[in-house]
Amino acid sequence: MNAAVIVFPGSNCDRDVKVALAASMGRDPTMVWHGEAGLPETDLIVVPGGFSYGDYLRAGAMAAHSPVMREVVKRARVGVPVLGICNGFQILIEAGLLPGALLRNAGLKFVCKDVWLRIDQTDSPFTSVYRRDQVIRIPIAHNDGNYFADDETLDRLEGDGRIAMRYAAPDGSVDAASNPNGSARNIAGVFDAGRKVLGMMPHPERLAEEALGGTDGRAMFDRLAAALAG
Repeated sequence: MNAAVIVFPGSNCDRDVKVALAASMGRDPTMVWHGEAGLPETDLIVVPGGFSYGDYLRAGAMAAHSPVMREVVKRARVGVPVLGICNGFQILIEAGLLPGALLRNAGLKFVCKDVWLRIDQTDSPFTSVYRRDQVIRIPIAHNDGNYFADDETLDRLEGDGRIAMRYAAPDGSVDAASNPNGSARNIAGVFDAGRKVLGMMPHPERLAEEALGGTDGRAMFDRLAAALAG
């Protein structure tokens, strides 16, 4: 399996993703600078977290127009899996690969803590390792993670099984108390129509080895490596 990690000015989770992918794949992913016009042959593209371009203008808005993103969009549209984490989720929305918008957190403060997620959809290369309704613990760290879409779009996402995961209580219940940022319907991650593109605000790479306090995130990278290896 070959993977590529896109690096922007202001990325700060690119190395974390590299370490997590290398542990699962048995080899380092290719780190691709945002100014490159092309991508190597790859089985997976990861757009990592951070503050691309300092989040000036709007989180992810400038990065979405980097030269390499034209190739990321092209690859995504022919079925190459793309994972966007935190700022990467924001970039994928700005690039038109995912619906909706990510607004300022409802509390207007940066939020950094572990949260509980309920896995809502397991029919994807990213989430098939988990059980439907399984609850996992993953960290978040964001200022603009409040997922918003109009009711028609939200209903379509629900009906098409494109909500990947939601913020939840440890028992899996979904309510306002378990929502850290005000996201509509507690949404923490969404898929594109083919479930080959996943944008998620939580950081699975930050809980990918015991030294970090748990391995709930490692399962995602292990599954990706296994699913895409052949």
